[in-house]
Amino acid sequence: MAALLFLAFRVGNLAGANFGETYQVRAQFDNIGGLKVRAPVKSAGVVVGRVSSIAFDTNSYRAEVVFTIGTDYEFPRDTIASILTSGLLGEQYIGLDPGGDIEMLGSGDSLQMTQSAVVLEKLIGQFMFDRAATPSD
Repeated sequence: MAALLFLAFRVGNLAGANFGETYQVRAQFDNIGGLKVRAPVKSAGVVVGRVSSIAFDTNSYRAEVVFTIGTDYEFPRDTIASILTSGLLGEQYIGLDPGGDIEMLGSGDSLQMTQSAVVLEKLIGQFMFDRAATPSD
């Protein structure tokens, strides 16, 4: 029974690092793909936080993602947030690439530089249309 409970938590993305004290950061993306609430936030492959909410901003027509980061992990204000995928078709997560700013992010700050998710269907469509547009010899 315990093993089934453990697997259920792992599949549901509920297990993992417990951060204790956290701070919230916001970021807006043009496309979040399949990103979900409770998805990991990673830097250098280490889980440093979790996605806490996802909403649509009707003013900018972009997705606004709020995530929490453990207070043990400080990031410069010019950090870049990207939506990445584990493996070819794995779960999506937010990757943080630290910048070089002296000031650190605080609770409620927004990241200005973001990179949206790569949507596989768009890439395949672009490849197919590019292929069809080039004349064959």
